[in-house]
Amino acid sequence: MSLFRSACFFKTVASLADAPASVGEIAFVGRSNTGKSSAINALTGSPLAFVSKTPGRTRLINYYALGGERFFVDLPGYGYARVPEATRAPWERLLGSYLQTRAPLCGLAVVMDVRQALTELDQRMLGWFRPTGKPVHVLLTKADKLSREAAQKILRRVEAELAVLAPNASVQLFSSLKRSGLEQAAAVLLGWLDASAPRALGVALGREPNENPRQDRGWRNKSPRAKRGNQPGAKCLKV
Repeated sequence: MSLFRSACFFKTVASLADAPASVGEIAFVGRSNTGKSSAINALTGSPLAFVSKTPGRTRLINYYALGGERFFVDLPGYGYARVPEATRAPWERLLGSYLQTRAPLCGLAVVMDVRQALTELDQRMLGWFRPTGKPVHVLLTKADKLSREAAQKILRRVEAELAVLAPNASVQLFSSLKRSGLEQAAAVLLGWLDASAPRALGVALGREPNENPRQDRGWRNKSPRAKRGNQPGAKCLKV
C-alpha cells in the first residue's frame, strides 16, 4: 500500500478538458453519505478527501496523485434528494461523461453503506457502467456498525446479486473507522494500476514503475507568472 501512502492532492476539474495526463486512474463513486471520502482517506492514510456532514458536497472531480501519472479520482456522489435539480444536473452530466469516455480509467470502486447495499440507484450505476467492460470493486463501508454475522450475511447476498448485475465486479466488507479491509481493497486496486502501468517504459528509463518521472528529474513549474500554491499538484511538489 506504499504507493497509496504517497498520495497527495493534485487538481480539481469541472470539465474533462481540464483532466490531467494519466496512464491509469481508479475512480471512487457512490451514493452520498456512504463514506466515500473516508474510504479514500483510509486507503491513503491522509485526510485528502473532505469528509462533510452535508451529503452531496463533492460536485467536481478531484484528482489525487499517486506517482507515475496515476491517480485516485473522487467523483461526485449520486442520489441525494435534497440537492436541487438545477445544482445536481451539471455534476451528474460530468460524472456520466467521465465514466463513459475517460480512457485512463482502469477500474471503478463503488462505495456502498453495508446497511443500505445495492439500492436501486447502485444497481442503475452498475448496469450503466457494465458495457465499458472495466472492473468494479464494491466497498461495503461502515461494516463496524453491524455484528460480524450480520455483515457476512449481507456480503453473501451482495455477492450473489453482483454475479448477475456485474459479473466483472468483486465485493468486500470495509470499515474506515476500524481500518478493516484496507489490505484487501489495496490489493485489488493496485492490481488494476499495475495492469495499466507502462512497465516497459519504466524499465527502459532505469526507474521502478511506481516512481514519478517528474520527481526523478527534480521537476518544477518554472513559469515566472505561476504561483506555486495555485498550480495543479502544488502540494505534491517538494522545495
